[in-house]
Amino acid sequence: MIRMRAAYSTGRMEHMPSLTRAEAERRAAIVDVASYDVDLDLTAATTFRCRTAIRFHARGDETFAEVKPDRLISVRLNGADLDPAVLDGNRLVLTGLGKNNELVVEADMAYSNTGEGLHRFVDPADGRTYLYAMTFLDEAQRVFACFDQPDLKATFALSVTADPQWTVIANAPVASRPSPDRWVFAPTPPLATYLVTLAAGAYHPVYREHDGIPLGLFCRASLASYLDRDADELFAITENSFDRLHELFGIRYPFVKYDQAFVPEFNAGAMENPGCVTLRDDMVFRSAVTDFERERRAVTMAHEMAHMWFGDLVTMRWWDDLWLNESFAEYLGYRVSAAGDYPNAWATFAIRSKARGYAADQRPSTHPVAAADVADAAQALTNFDGISYAKGAAVLRQLATWVGDEAFLAGLRAHIAAHSYGNATLGDLLDALTEASGRDLAAWAEPWLRIAQVDTLRPRLAIADGHYESVAIEQSSPTVERPHRIGIGLYDRGRRRTTVDVDLSGGVTPVPSLSGQPTADLFLLNDGDLTYAKVRLDDSGWACLPSQLPTLEDPTARALLWGAVWDAVWDAERPAADYLTLMAAALPAERSVVILAQVLHTAQEVADRLVPESARSEALRVIAATGSRILAGAAAGGSHQLAAVRALVNSTVETELMRGWLAGDGVPDGLALDADLRWQVLHRLVVLGTADAGDIDAELARDRTAGGAEWAARCRASLPSAEAKERAWQLITTDLSVSNRVLAATCHGFWQPEQVALGEPYVSRYFAEMPEVAARRTAWMVQGLAAAVYPRFAVAESTRAAARELLARDDLSPALRRPVVDADDDLRRVLAARALAARVSVAARA
Repeated sequence: MIRMRAAYSTGRMEHMPSLTRAEAERRAAIVDVASYDVDLDLTAATTFRCRTAIRFHARGDETFAEVKPDRLISVRLNGADLDPAVLDGNRLVLTGLGKNNELVVEADMAYSNTGEGLHRFVDPADGRTYLYAMTFLDEAQRVFACFDQPDLKATFALSVTADPQWTVIANAPVASRPSPDRWVFAPTPPLATYLVTLAAGAYHPVYREHDGIPLGLFCRASLASYLDRDADELFAITENSFDRLHELFGIRYPFVKYDQAFVPEFNAGAMENPGCVTLRDDMVFRSAVTDFERERRAVTMAHEMAHMWFGDLVTMRWWDDLWLNESFAEYLGYRVSAAGDYPNAWATFAIRSKARGYAADQRPSTHPVAAADVADAAQALTNFDGISYAKGAAVLRQLATWVGDEAFLAGLRAHIAAHSYGNATLGDLLDALTEASGRDLAAWAEPWLRIAQVDTLRPRLAIADGHYESVAIEQSSPTVERPHRIGIGLYDRGRRRTTVDVDLSGGVTPVPSLSGQPTADLFLLNDGDLTYAKVRLDDSGWACLPSQLPTLEDPTARALLWGAVWDAVWDAERPAADYLTLMAAALPAERSVVILAQVLHTAQEVADRLVPESARSEALRVIAATGSRILAGAAAGGSHQLAAVRALVNSTVETELMRGWLAGDGVPDGLALDADLRWQVLHRLVVLGTADAGDIDAELARDRTAGGAEWAARCRASLPSAEAKERAWQLITTDLSVSNRVLAATCHGFWQPEQVALGEPYVSRYFAEMPEVAARRTAWMVQGLAAAVYPRFAVAESTRAAARELLARDDLSPALRRPVVDADDDLRRVLAARALAARVSVAARA
C-alpha cells in the first residue's frame, strides 16, 4: 500500500510500508502488549500533541512499533532516550528489549481531512469545531504510537486536554475531571488498536439508559433539532438490538456504556468502536427520507452493535478472517432488524445487498469469503466489499438453514465464550459449530468459504396436461458445485401454494415430490432467499412476470424476482430494455418502498449505460412516465411519493416543471421541497444546462451547511462547460486541502451521461494521471476517488484498452488497481449488453 505523511523534520511526503502478515506473525510471537496510556492535547488548531506510554512483554531483543507524526519530539525505551532518527518511515525500531518494557513516545500529530486518524472539521453552519478518531484499518498510528495489528490487544487509558466547553467521549466512561479542560477516561478492556476512538467538540448529547446500560447519542450542534426529533426512534432501535442480541448470544454487552456519535465527513457508513460507535451524520436526517432510508439506518445501527461481540469482544487474528467481523455483523444486522420494526428487512437484503455481492463475486478481483492469503494490510483494505459483507452474510444464512438455527446459535455462543477479549480464526469457529451441530463442517466450509464465485440455479421442467411430469434443478458454477438447501415455491395468482425444501448436490438434482403437481403460475427457486445463488426462471415464468409481480403478496419473493431480472440483464442473457418494460408494467403497483426505490435506481443505471445511446432518451422517458404514474397514486407526504419524485427528477427533461418547483409552483401536495430535494432538482437543471454557477451560489446562500457545501461541489463539477470540467479535474487530482466528502462530491458530479463529449479529453487523462494521484493520497481516498471518477460513460473498447495498459504496470497500489479492475469489468458487461440490444434490434427489423 502506498502511504504518505509529513516526515518529522522536513514536511516532505514519503511512502509508508504496509504491515505484512509475516511481519505481524513474527511480532506477535515476540510481543505481548499489556497496556497503553495515551494523553492527547487537542487545544491547537493545526496539530495535536500526543504522549503514548506502552507497556509490553518481549520474548526477543528486537521489534518495531508504528507512529506517523508530524513532528517526533522524543522516544524513550525503558528509561533511555533514543535518537528520533530511529523512526524509519512509520516504524520505530526497538532493540535491546527486556522481558518487561516501557516505550514512551511524544509527538505532534497532524489532524486529517480524509476521515482517517484524527479528523478535524469546522462546521460552516456555525463555525464550531469537531474532531473524531478513525483508527481503522491501520490508522491508529496517526493518533498514537502503537503496535498496529489486530491480535496485539491491550487495555487503553486515555486522557484528553481540550476546550472546556467541548464534549469529549471515548471507548470508556469518564473516570474523572481534574480540571475543566481535562478528561480522564477509565481503562478499557483489551482492545485491538483499530477499535480505539474518541470524539471531541461542540457535540450535542442526548442520554438514556436501557437494561442497565448507559446510552448516549451525539451530533453537531447545528443538527441538534433533528437528533432530538428522532431520538426516541434511535433509542428504540438501540434497545431492540440489545434485547435481540442478548437473546441470541446469551452473553451480555461487555463494554459498560454504549454511545453512538454521528460525526461529520465520515468515510464509512459507521465504525464499531466498542462503547463509542461512530456513524456518518447523514443519518441524522435533516430532510425528508423514505422508510427505505430509515430501515437502512436501523440495519446499520444493529450491524455495528453486533460487532460488539463479533469483532470487538472476539477479534480476528489477521485480516484474512475479516469475514468473522463483517459477514456476521451484516447477517445479524438484518436478522435483528427483521425481528424489530422492519419485518421485511430480508427483502431489502435480497434486492439490494446481495446484488452488490453477486456483482463483486463475478469480477476478476473476486476472492473467497475467508480469503486464504491476505499478504498485507493494503490488500486487506480492498477486501471490504460485497463479498465480505453481503456474500458472507448470505452464506451464514445458508449455514443456519443447513445445520439448524438452534445448533448455529449454540455454536456462536460457544465460540464467543471461548475467545472473549481475545482473538480467533475460521478454524476456531468451525470447531465450535461442529461441536454444537454434530456435523463436520470442513467439507461444507471449503466450497462456501474458501472458493470464490457464485452458482446459478435453473429449473428444468417437463410439463404435460397442466401438470409437472418431471422437475429438476440444474446448478452451474465457474468454480465448484456447492451444497444448497433451498425452498422451491409454487405461486398461483400471487399466493404461495406450497414450498418444498430441497437439498441440491451435483449438477442436476431431481425433485420427485413435485412430479404430478398441477403447474403453477410461477415456479420460484430459492423461495425465502435462504441461499446465495443467482436464480433463473423457466420460459413461462419470464412471460408471466408483468402480471405476477403486482399480485405477489410476499415482498421477499418480489425482491428475488426483480433480482433475477437484473442478473439476467447484467449477464447479457436478456435485453436491458426488458427491465424497463417490466418496470413500467409492474412497478406502479409495488407496495414496498424498498423495492420501488431500488428498481427505479437500477432502471436509471439501465438508461444511463446499458441501452445504446440512441435509445437513452426513450429509456429516460419510460422512467419519468413510470415515476409520474407512481406519484399520481402515492399518498401525500409518504415514502412512495418521495421515491417517485426523486426518480422523476433524475430522469426528466422537463426543466420548466423543475424550475417551477424551486419557485414553489406546482409542487405535489404533501411534498416537502426541503434542502436536499432542492439541491437534487438544481443538480438536474445544471446537468441539462439550464442552471449556472450563479444559481449554485444562490442555493448555497440558502443552505450554508456541510451538506450544502457538498451539493454545491457536485453541482459545480456537473456544469456543462470545459472551464468547469478543468476546475473540477484539478481539484480531484491535485488539491489536498479539500476534505474527503467535498472531494467525493466533486468526483460524483464530474461524469454525466449527458456530457460524454465534454468529458472525452479526460478519459485518457484518467489513465495517465491516476498513478501520480494515488501516490499523493491515502489508500482509502484512492479507492473511493478512482472508482468515482472512472470514465464509466465512455462506453467504448478504447476505454477498455486504456485500462488494460494501465493495469499492465507493476507499480500500481492495490487501492488503485482494484477499482480499475472492477470498473473495467463492469464496462465489459455494459458493452455486452449493448451488443445484445443491437442483435435484438436487427432481429426485430428482420
